Amino acid sequence: METVTSIRPFLAVAVSAVGALLILASSRKPDLREFWSLSAGVIKFLIVLSMIPVIWSGGTIEYRLLTLLPGVEIKFRVDSLGLLFASVASFLWIVTTLYSIGYMRSLDEHAQTRYYACFAVSLSAAMGVAFCANLFSLFLFYEILTVVTYPLVIHKETPEAFSAGRKYIVYLLGTSKIFLLAAILLTYTVTRNLDFSRGGIFPAGADPVLLTVIYILFLAGLTKAAIMPFHNWLPTAMIAPTPVSALLHAVAVVKVGVFSIVRVILDVFGVDLMQRLNLGIPTAFFVSLTILIASVIALSHDNLKLRLAYSTVSQLSYIILGAALLTPSGITGGILQIANHAFAKITLFFCAGSIYVASHKTNISELSGIAKRMPWTMFAFTVGALSLIGVPGLGGFVGKWYLAVGSIQANEIPILMVLLASTLLNAAYFLPIIYKAYFEAPAGTVGAEASAVRQEAPWMMVVPLMITAAGTILFGIYPDYFLTLTKWVVG
Repeated sequence: METVTSIRPFLAVAVSAVGALLILASSRKPDLREFWSLSAGVIKFLIVLSMIPVIWSGGTIEYRLLTLLPGVEIKFRVDSLGLLFASVASFLWIVTTLYSIGYMRSLDEHAQTRYYACFAVSLSAAMGVAFCANLFSLFLFYEILTVVTYPLVIHKETPEAFSAGRKYIVYLLGTSKIFLLAAILLTYTVTRNLDFSRGGIFPAGADPVLLTVIYILFLAGLTKAAIMPFHNWLPTAMIAPTPVSALLHAVAVVKVGVFSIVRVILDVFGVDLMQRLNLGIPTAFFVSLTILIASVIALSHDNLKLRLAYSTVSQLSYIILGAALLTPSGITGGILQIANHAFAKITLFFCAGSIYVASHKTNISELSGIAKRMPWTMFAFTVGALSLIGVPGLGGFVGKWYLAVGSIQANEIPILMVLLASTLLNAAYFLPIIYKAYFEAPAGTVGAEASAVRQEAPWMMVVPLMITAAGTILFGIYPDYFLTLTKWVVG
């Protein structure tokens, strides 16, 4: 396997941080400020694309930035898993920036410069996690992401927003300091090495009990993955503006959590060690509880963003479940869900924001007949919802198919039953929204009379949600790009 030394991973991380400085310098010139945000996103995406040929051929790209101690470095390494996450995040940042311009201007939001600057730095942190070569670098960028997204969560600066922000910071910083840092220090004590390596980094003679404790500490410390009971920060953070919710749920924060757990399973412990310690299937059953319980809770919420939030809590655990099955198809399905869930869920949050801007409706019970007034928005919502349910022809089906095959490969029929039950629950909390939007008349109106007037959000919001919906369809029909990358992960 070829290893290429190149500064491009560092540039992909740094470009949006530089963009944030330019955004701050342009605080009094909104057009220029938004130009810097979009330009940084496009440049980042092009840098990521430039690394595809090396990774596509089975190689890796490395760049060492700083050595602090032997085995403790700020170092970047691009492999197929990191490239998949980075390509999704960098593309969706461009789309989300365009959407944010329409959203923030339509509502005349305050503190827009702070918003765009924090948005940019958060993508630098997410890219740092995607391209990190070791646990030290992962921890550094993981913590930066928590700190820089805090101002986004409290953006409204209301008492409720500050309360949500406190919970956000306590959950994410508290667990990472108590559990994640302890797991990393114990790993270094055992291995004297924090570099990721396919097959794992622990020596053959390491104490199985200690390794099990370290693994549990990793799961508890990577709270951004929103595994129950460490999930409550995520629904609470829905008080943030909708583009922030989209960022939290699809592009950066939660994906960093599940991506990091996948990285720990595959490149810190390795499949063989996970099997010897019997950690894989218990993990799959543990996250299955999150999949089912969060889906049931989603059914109980009338607020659209809260229903989507609990849907995210549930769907994130598909990714961990796939990796924990430790079978080729299971791992493939879990990794595919990183991309497929990102496109589908960001579409749904974009639609929620579009509905709010156009009609100021936030509850599902208020959406009767809205498809006739907002046909493009509800078409995109339908695509995203059906994808997360797992309808064939859409991206979500591909990931769920591999997860189902992976559970059969592992001879875990109960896990297959969990997948089937969760699919029914997905349908139970999404299909009523679609039915209400298309087939019910608005309250207090007669027939088609109330639906005659189109009431879409501004085009800068509608175009992004149509792009992400198109991506959901495209990757359902032609998933080859992601499948090729996962091929190198699975080996």
